[in-house]
Amino acid sequence: MSEKPETSLKDFLLEKGYTKIKLKLTKTNHFEIKSTINGIKGNFILDTGASSSCVGFEAIETFKLKVIDSEVKAAGAGAIDMLTQISKKNQIKIGQWKQDKVPLILFNLTHVNTALINHNAQPVDGIIGADILKKGKGIIDYEKKYLYLKL
Repeated sequence: MSEKPETSLKDFLLEKGYTKIKLKLTKTNHFEIKSTINGIKGNFILDTGASSSCVGFEAIETFKLKVIDSEVKAAGAGAIDMLTQISKKNQIKIGQWKQDKVPLILFNLTHVNTALINHNAQPVDGIIGADILKKGKGIIDYEKKYLYLKL
């Protein structure tokens, strides 16, 4: 009896219509991912614990965001009751994966970037959260440092 060769996670997911995106492990033990918002590239932290994807207020001009005020207060990463704004119809591209009409929460990212800089890591433009991971049926290969999103 011949044994079938073992299929790798990568081969299995690519056969199932996923695309793979390289993740970079930062000095703070976060995964950093490159994403494009409205055609402009940026650096983001991949955060499975963040319910919504977010960008800093300074990203409004960078990513050409149309912004409205939000009643929602943001909390997380050591800060609570932060004022937010929302930008509703954005195109996000991560690797080959693309989604239109993605809402982004805007808030003050200074505390996040200060922590990164204090640990000799690069500042980021925002956070890719669970909302994107759910939409893309995300699978993270922690060992090989790849994110897979379903096309």
